[in-house]
Amino acid sequence: MNTKNNLIKILVPIIAIVVSFLVGAILIACIGGNPIEAFSYLFRGAFGSASNISDTFVKATPLIFTGLAATFAYRCGVFNLGAEGQFVMGAVASIWISTTLTGIPAPLQLVISIVGGAIAGGLWGVIPGILKITRGLNEMIVSIMLNYVAILFMGYLYSGPLREGSVPQTGSVTARLARLFSPIRIPEGFIIALVLAAVIYYYLFYTSSGFKLRTVGLNRTAAEYNGFPVKKLILISFIVSGAIAGIGGSVELHGTQFRLMSGFGEGYGFDGVAIALIGQLNPVGTVLVAYLFAVLRKGATTMQVGTGLPTSVIDIIQALVIVFAVAGSAFVNLPKIRQVFTNLTGKSKKEGK
Repeated sequence: MNTKNNLIKILVPIIAIVVSFLVGAILIACIGGNPIEAFSYLFRGAFGSASNISDTFVKATPLIFTGLAATFAYRCGVFNLGAEGQFVMGAVASIWISTTLTGIPAPLQLVISIVGGAIAGGLWGVIPGILKITRGLNEMIVSIMLNYVAILFMGYLYSGPLREGSVPQTGSVTARLARLFSPIRIPEGFIIALVLAAVIYYYLFYTSSGFKLRTVGLNRTAAEYNGFPVKKLILISFIVSGAIAGIGGSVELHGTQFRLMSGFGEGYGFDGVAIALIGQLNPVGTVLVAYLFAVLRKGATTMQVGTGLPTSVIDIIQALVIVFAVAGSAFVNLPKIRQVFTNLTGKSKKEGK
């Protein structure tokens, strides 16, 4: 049964991706383009050179962090839609630390800054968690509202106290994450994201506390009857989810953007939610889907330049992946459909005997 369920979880997003590209090819043909040529330019833009491959890793990094943040929270049955605000607050804490601790070695400054980003993201995530377990407030509404607060607070900082000169932006950080393994030059932030994904996977599926957290997400009532500290686990899920997003904001600051400005972190939170759902709330699946999204975004510009097609075609394909993956997951979870799979599995076992 577990093998069958795992196979279904793997096949649903793969089929969704294939169908989305087929629909995208039809769309390209309808507007007068050549689908084969368009997809050729798309993948050339993502993998055509060492520089392009490196840039694809860069684009995937923040998506992995926000996707992992959503995955961790959803595994506990709560909906953290505030990853963007937590991402921003992690970067805000990091820029403050970096501009304050200027007299210490860069590696130590990086460590302190990233830890500070995790703490800031976790504290921002604890707000909807506390309001949910103490007052019963809807965490989705609270976390979305906190996104706006975080973005406006960041705007106040780069336009006021931390503004550099006449331009509404902060000064540049001096401690920066490097890129490794020349000539591909994989960003250190991407490696940090992979390590974090592995840690989260181990925690969720190979520890007793991870099992309790997943149990709360599957059946909160059953978890309460079995004596699990449900409210504590919910709060932990918000804190850890926020900390993951906060680390992402810090890594993005020190590895790519280097300063706060208008548009920093924009859209990463909601993209992370979609990535987590397509990845079946599995850290490994989340990493793979985040990388796919990065490939689409990196190759979109090259496709536009090479074929003249608008980049909105890629946005449509990305949206179709989300729609088909979510619809597919809902479809295979229908009782009648699950019964069909069960019957097929039973017949194959009998035939094998």
